[in-house]
Parts: sequence; structure tokens; C-alpha cells
Amino acid sequence: MTRPATHIFRLLKWGRTLARHGALRGIERDPVTPPPVRRLVRLARFGTFQPKEPAYADALEAIGPAAIKLGQTLATRPDLVGENAARDLMRLQDTLPPVPFDKIEQEIRKAFQRPIEELFSSIDPDPVGAASIAQVHKAVTADGRTVAVKVLRPGVEREFARAIETYEWAAAQVESMGGELARLRPRLTIETFKRWTARELDLRREAASASELAEGMEAEPEFVIPEIDWQRTAGRVLTLEWIDGIKIADHDALDAAGHDRKHLAATLVHAFLRQAISEGFFHADLHQGNLFVRPDGKIAAIDFGIMGRIDRRARLWLAEILYGLITGNYKRVAEIHFEAGYVPSHHNLAEFTTALRAVGEPIRGLPVKDISIGHMLDGLFAITRDFEMPTQPHLLLLQKTMVMIEGVATSLDPDINMWKTAKPFVGEWLRSELGPEAAIADRLREDFATLARLPELIRRVEAELPQRGAAPPAPPLRDIQVIRVGVRWKYMLTAIVAAGVGIAGTLLWPF
Repeated sequence: MTRPATHIFRLLKWGRTLARHGALRGIERDPVTPPPVRRLVRLARFGTFQPKEPAYADALEAIGPAAIKLGQTLATRPDLVGENAARDLMRLQDTLPPVPFDKIEQEIRKAFQRPIEELFSSIDPDPVGAASIAQVHKAVTADGRTVAVKVLRPGVEREFARAIETYEWAAAQVESMGGELARLRPRLTIETFKRWTARELDLRREAASASELAEGMEAEPEFVIPEIDWQRTAGRVLTLEWIDGIKIADHDALDAAGHDRKHLAATLVHAFLRQAISEGFFHADLHQGNLFVRPDGKIAAIDFGIMGRIDRRARLWLAEILYGLITGNYKRVAEIHFEAGYVPSHHNLAEFTTALRAVGEPIRGLPVKDISIGHMLDGLFAITRDFEMPTQPHLLLLQKTMVMIEGVATSLDPDINMWKTAKPFVGEWLRSELGPEAAIADRLREDFATLARLPELIRRVEAELPQRGAAPPAPPLRDIQVIRVGVRWKYMLTAIVAAGVGIAGTLLWPF
């Protein structure tokens, strides 16, 4: 087990790295930053040379893959971090320094225990993308198909494990302080993040996720998933159909090719709603580096390492919350928060409704460009704090993806109205799920399922209650607290009990 001193050293080193690249300057200057945090930031930057422009991407890249994942998320939100910071973080998505090709070849040979020539007739040694966990090479299979080959970076599992271990340690220290920090549930949040990365580091699971998502997205023909080559896929190597297209972040190329960016933004939002609300299984890493526009105008997604799931009940709550915010039905939104247990029951429903209205009314109906994200987040954070709402780690992936989708859609169409775009889909889905036909269908399905389980239930009851034999049923025995004793006392007690039983048997024998 890693010693606390090692974790402290890592945290100090990461903080020093951020400070050296000027990445903590914004935190120090932000008026809402707590004084103790501001003092720690000043201590971290003491004696460092501060560049004129913060080098966020360089700082996160120097810290490691886990930090890079954070940077990829922030790159989609120039409204939160600023245009310059978002532009700098953008290159973390697929333009990191690549691993030498000879090491990539070794990983492929090791994964399949076969010569590469039997699998691919050619592989381009220059990667088309190099990200935090893996890099991708264009190749041609032995049967002549053009494919993309994704290979994990050597040693990436060890780097992630070391970083996450320190995150866990730090979260435990923070949560032990209690109060507001404990309400945020940092330990459970880090555990959720740990599970995300475990899935992403097994490329067979990524291939299975892509296959499952493709089935769920058949109703959205303008959003496509590449086909998996299962014969050339293993734990550390993934082979899939090659996608010819323009990166969705390259707006000039999209315009030159004649693509309608407003339509692309709406397609992306609908595709995400289909995944998250209708299917309950969604791509949770939809940043610009993972989205391409094909010549036919369809959006193609790649990189299925991080996927999210939401059960039907949570999806109904989510859809009703979204629809309530869209239509201004804050009372229903508040009721759902209480039903779902997101707000402790001792709080007042009417007061929570008013608090939601205070946040929702100023932004309802406005295009994203006219919404002050900072003011909205301040209002939401105030609500969660005032009403003691604990963090919901099972919704973190969804929240993270919604932030990404809004960022990408807004970059395509600054005038997009997210509420208006989502309203038809969410409303129709709610009618299909909560209407009378759906209620009758659910009741019939549950009743028939119960009837089908009756024979098995009877067999289990018979197994637990066999027919009476010659011996009478044993009487119930009362619970007796067991005394925990040492081995020597245990032997003495056993001898005393045995002697007592022997004496009682001798006295009762004549009777």
C-alpha cells in the first residue's frame, strides 16, 4: 500500500506543475475562491516563473492521462474557461505526442500472438490521432478493407492506477473533514471515475459498447457508429471500420463542403437525447475529437471507451425534469427531486420550487449565447448547498456528457436554443412512456411475468418445506450472545460443559 507521504508528494508535485504553467492564475484571481485555497495557490506558485499566457494543455499533459481527461472535458466549454484556454486544451483530444511505431507493433504482436502480416497487409506508421490512453493508425486488412487500429499506450494502466490511488487518498482526507466537503461525496465520485477508466482500458469492452450503441441508434440514421472487426480486436487492440469525414471542430472545412452546421447541431442533440433518455445507454465522451461529419452529412462517432447507463426509472425522472424546466413547470421538477431522493425529505417542497424558479426563469427560452453560465451555475450550486443535496455520482457521466454536447452544439450553432431543440423529443418520449397505453402495457407485462414465475416459486417453497419425516420438528432456539474468549479459556469452558453433561446424564439415567 502506498504511504501517505507518497500521496502528499504527488499532490504537491501536480500543484507545482500547474503553477509553473500558470494554470492556477485564474483560481487565485477569482473573487469567489475561498481564502485558504487562494493561500495554497500562492504557496504552490512561490518561486516559479509565470508565463504571460497560461499553458493549460502542457500542464495537464505533464501531470498524466487522468488529468488529460479533465482537460478534454473543459475544451468543449469556452464559455466557462475562455476562448484562449479552450483553444489550448483542444489539442489534448487527439494530438498528443505519439508512441514510437516499433512499440505499437510490439503491442499488436503481443495481443494476438501472431505475425502482423497475417492480420494487416499494411499499417501507416504515422498515427492519425494520439490521445491520452491510446493512439490510432490507419491500416488495410489482409482481405483489403481499410480500417482504423486503436492500440493502448504502453504502461498507461500503471499510470492511471497510480493517479487514481492518490485521488482516492485525497478524497478520503477531504471527506473526513465533514460539512460541505462531505456533502459532495468525493470518495464515491472518485470510485465512479475509477470504474469509468477500468472500462476504457479494456478495448474488448469498448468494441462491445460500440456494437450495442449501434443497435440502439438504428432509429437515428443521421448518427452512425463504425462497424467492429472482431477478428482483429483484443484487450489492448481494437480494429474498426475506417471513417472518412471532417472533424466536427473544423468549421471552415464543414462550410467549404456545404454542410449545414445548424442541422448538424440539432442532429447531435437529438442523437444524445435518443441515447440518454430513450435507450438509457449513451456515449459519454462526445468531445470534438470523437465526432466526424461524413460526405453524406451524417455524424459519425468514435472512441467508445466511456459509456453511461441510466435505468428506466431514472430516465423518466430525467425526462420530466428537462420537460418541466422547458415548460416552466417548476413544481413538478421539485416533486421529482423529492421522489428521487435528491433532496432530503425534511426540506419544504414549496421553498425548493421557488428556488428552482429563481434559476430557471432568467434563462428559459434564451439562446445559449445569451445565457450567463456562470450566474446559472452559481444559482444551482447555491440550491444544492442550501437544500443539503448530496452529489449523485451515478449521474456524473450524464452531467459531464451534457456539458460536452452543449459545448459542441453551441460551437456549431451559437444561436441554438437547447430547450427548444429538446422539447419535441422529450415531450413525445414522455407521452409514449407515461401515457395510458404505456401504463396498461406495463401492467400487463408485469402481471404476465408474475404468473410465469409462479411454478418456479412453488417449487422453491416445496424445497424449503419438505414433507414431515419420523423425527418431530425441532423447537425454536432463542438467541444467546456468544462470549469471545481466548483459546485456553475455550478449552476450559468445553471441559466444564462436558463434565456438566456427564453428571446430568448419570443422575437422570435411573429415570
